[in-house]
Amino acid sequence: MDPTMDDDVLDAVGPRLRALRRDRGITLADLAATTGVSESTLSRLESGQRRPSLELLLPLARIYDVPLDDLVGAPRTGDPRIHLKPVRRFGMTFVPLSRRPGGVHAFKMIIPARPEPLEPTPQTHEGFEWLYVLNGRLRLVIGERDLTLPPGEAAEFDTSLPHWLGSADGGVVELLILFGLQGVRAHVRNEPRRNTMS
Repeated sequence: MDPTMDDDVLDAVGPRLRALRRDRGITLADLAATTGVSESTLSRLESGQRRPSLELLLPLARIYDVPLDDLVGAPRTGDPRIHLKPVRRFGMTFVPLSRRPGGVHAFKMIIPARPEPLEPTPQTHEGFEWLYVLNGRLRLVIGERDLTLPPGEAAEFDTSLPHWLGSADGGVVELLILFGLQGVRAHVRNEPRRNTMS
């Protein structure tokens, strides 16, 4: 491999680590306490003043729960298949579709079937969310609005508003979600529906 390319790969590690840490909402002090690596070393690593080493990257890969290859931006070799790791939270399954630290994150979300639909328990957090219903009927509660979205419908909203997603009829719902941190938005062009019955 070209030594210049090696330098480029190593130079990109610091910004990647900084983006990951900020994306997770972790301070340098918290990271130092968790990994046992000094705050000054972590700061120099993120700014590119310190070269990454295996002994520094391994604890960071564990904390961020990402493969070491993702931290260094190693080129993919061998098996071209993507091995997605579903995560279960709040009784739902999230399949991460994007692997880049920072920016917009894409997920496939599966809301399981239930004999009785759940009662909404709205939550808030920073960011914006864009979703697209693939299958089933989604119940989306945003503030005072209570909407039902069939397959093919999309929605975008500020997640600082109280919101909740669930099944409208107790059946399985599958949707795609793009989630961005504060200020990052996915834009959908909305055109008024024309009345075809006239």
